[in-house]
Amino acid sequence: MDTLTQTQVPGPTRDFIGYGPHAPRVIWPNEATLALNFVVNYEEGSEYSHADGDARNEDGAELPAGWAMDSTDRDLCSESVFEYGSRAGVWRLFRIFEEYGVHATVFACAVAIERNPAVGEWIQRVGHDVLSHGWRWNKTWELSREEERKRIALAVESITKTCGAPPSGWYCRYAPSVNTRELVAEFGNPLLYDSDSYNDDLPYFTDIQGKRQLVVPYNSLPYNDARVTSGMTPSDYVDMCKRGIDEYRREGLSGSPKMMSIGLHTRWAGQAGRASAVREILEYAQGLGDVWIARRVDIAQWWLDHHEEFDNR
Repeated sequence: MDTLTQTQVPGPTRDFIGYGPHAPRVIWPNEATLALNFVVNYEEGSEYSHADGDARNEDGAELPAGWAMDSTDRDLCSESVFEYGSRAGVWRLFRIFEEYGVHATVFACAVAIERNPAVGEWIQRVGHDVLSHGWRWNKTWELSREEERKRIALAVESITKTCGAPPSGWYCRYAPSVNTRELVAEFGNPLLYDSDSYNDDLPYFTDIQGKRQLVVPYNSLPYNDARVTSGMTPSDYVDMCKRGIDEYRREGLSGSPKMMSIGLHTRWAGQAGRASAVREILEYAQGLGDVWIARRVDIAQWWLDHHEEFDNR
């Protein structure tokens, strides 16, 4: 019989078990059945482009089918699609959140806000919280450990200046490297947690070289507006998000509350026809009366302050 062998590689050990059949019986503020976090990914101006000296254009501009431009040529069409997010889309989303009195979490690429300081000023005035989405877009796994450490420090320094306060957490653009979680834990305050994980419906702690690190998973892939760039209509997206909210609430009412993340991008959800879907989801969640719409930092801090109570129930 062949023996299955595993090659040891650096990085975190995979955990297939998590909380298992005995998830903590969480008590959210006001005994909410669900903690719901709206995320606004603000990336425009940090993406790959020839204008910034990169040797490629950025994908993800949602251009018409069949559009193609040689990567050696500067793609002004793609650049202008990204610019829509910073010129128009971000303000449409921010005004909708302000209209409903909702505080969101901004996953902010540092260079993007440097190029549009009014976004940082709005965040400060309204009270959204900020998680660092990196300094610029880069393939983190290709960086040396020292270069990645340098970019984490640059991003924290930049966001602190543009947004008036440091980011409370970390989430890589693309995927993290095998060093990312260790470097975030090493950085410590103000980074309370990282969200470089999609593997759970609740925050959890992991051990990083003897230090406890909080992870607040970004379990948003079914509820990410990227779905409406690949065949899903705004109505489909609303339906998916409502279904998620309903099922999570059912679990919460049965004594097992969870958290849910809804991921938005200013160049996508900031378009009027899609922003109407965001409005509909907001109205639905608020109308239920037992959903805690919270900033990510509030969820993280609540977990840090109360997790022992959940474990002991």
